[in-house]
Amino acid sequence: MSPDTSDHPRRPHWRRDAVELAALFTAVAVADTVAHLIGHGPDGPELLAVSAVVLLATAAFHAWWAHRHRRPARPLRTAGRPGRPGTPPADAPTTGVWRLRTTVRDAPGSLAALCTALASHGVDILSLQTHPLAEGTVDEFLLRVPAGLSPTEVTRAADRAGGTDHWIERADAHDLVDAPTRVLALATRTALDPAELPPALRRLLGRCTVRPHPAPVDDDEGVHGTVLRLRTRDGGLLTVERPHLPFTPTEFARARALVELDGRLGPRVPEERSVLELGSGAAVTVRRASPADLAAATALHERCSPRTLRQRYHGSSRDTDRRLPHLLHPAYGRTLAVCTASGRIVALGHLLWDGDETEVALLVEDAWQGRGIGGELLGRLVRLAEEAGCRDVHAVTGPSNTAMIAALRGLGRPLDYLADDGVLVVTAALGGPEADRSARGGSAQQETPSSSSSADSVPTRNAPGSNVSRKSTGAPDSSFS
Repeated sequence: MSPDTSDHPRRPHWRRDAVELAALFTAVAVADTVAHLIGHGPDGPELLAVSAVVLLATAAFHAWWAHRHRRPARPLRTAGRPGRPGTPPADAPTTGVWRLRTTVRDAPGSLAALCTALASHGVDILSLQTHPLAEGTVDEFLLRVPAGLSPTEVTRAADRAGGTDHWIERADAHDLVDAPTRVLALATRTALDPAELPPALRRLLGRCTVRPHPAPVDDDEGVHGTVLRLRTRDGGLLTVERPHLPFTPTEFARARALVELDGRLGPRVPEERSVLELGSGAAVTVRRASPADLAAATALHERCSPRTLRQRYHGSSRDTDRRLPHLLHPAYGRTLAVCTASGRIVALGHLLWDGDETEVALLVEDAWQGRGIGGELLGRLVRLAEEAGCRDVHAVTGPSNTAMIAALRGLGRPLDYLADDGVLVVTAALGGPEADRSARGGSAQQETPSSSSSADSVPTRNAPGSNVSRKSTGAPDSSFS
């Protein structure tokens, strides 16, 4: 089929110009011949005058007829043609993008019936993924829903088309990326940094909680309803939990591929180093730490005073030898080390994956406190959390640790305080995808034909003075003096 170029004027061509010029000369020659023959006849002048009047009358009639029967101008296209840019009208209704998951029978025509039911409500299907099950198929849609059409109406339409076990939630910018591209991007991030594995699993599987369990673990990997169990390279286990929404074998295969990629690449630490100039003129190096730094991290703890260790570990500095391997392992988060020119570690900053939450923890050697190292580490850890898509970070400290509280306030982020029995949990809100989803009111809903319920995975925060609902991941306090 030839392309339609009716919206663009055709360019003049030299062949057409030559034809028009030849026709003009021919017409002039014919007119001269006729005028010569008639002009020398007995009634020549009268015939020429009558011919001129007839031509003028014909031209006037043609102009009048064309003006009376003129067709309205065709409006310019603003959208709808592939590959043609356009601007929607200013009064176009606002639409929303939602993710819908529903289960249909594994029979010919079931998907067509579901698509027809959605189309009857003006719903546009942007993408579709299928997850085959032993009985039936789970279809996951990315939908553009017209303004005024509620999520409940969308799930009712899917229910009338034969779908069951509906789950719908508002989509974000990451959902607009097609699945193969998103998986490749997550695999790249995991290959470059093993600490990216838990955030990558959360982005791959949606709202879920990822918790590592060190070896030895006897549980078998596989799909167990709303829980995934994934065996790691070192014999440990990763458990992924997602409330209300069971996992599918397809999701297990994708998550297993990421875990296998991480295991095959083995231990690795990104070569990220930067020089930090201190106010006294001294300079230190900030780099990523790894389990290979266990001896240097242990020496740092031995040089710290009991007061600093009590503030860091909230009154209990015992079992440091047991905690440090956990804190330095990339499966549990990221650790930044501040080193002198001789390579001695004088400060550690931890960004710890605590299920679906993220904790920050700091320790600065006594002799290096008060030089801005803690605030610099905290700012870098928060930026790493934002890059990982975290919606917030929290620190567990005490009300008397004014240095840590001042550093958190220096972030310039909205803070939330929870206090109970001498423990203060300070939460700083970030701009991750989950925060954007919550700001748009994108709580997830799971609906069945007989009932409708809503489930929001964002943890509920207690009021000040209530029991603290957050726990510390191997780091009861996140303090520095």
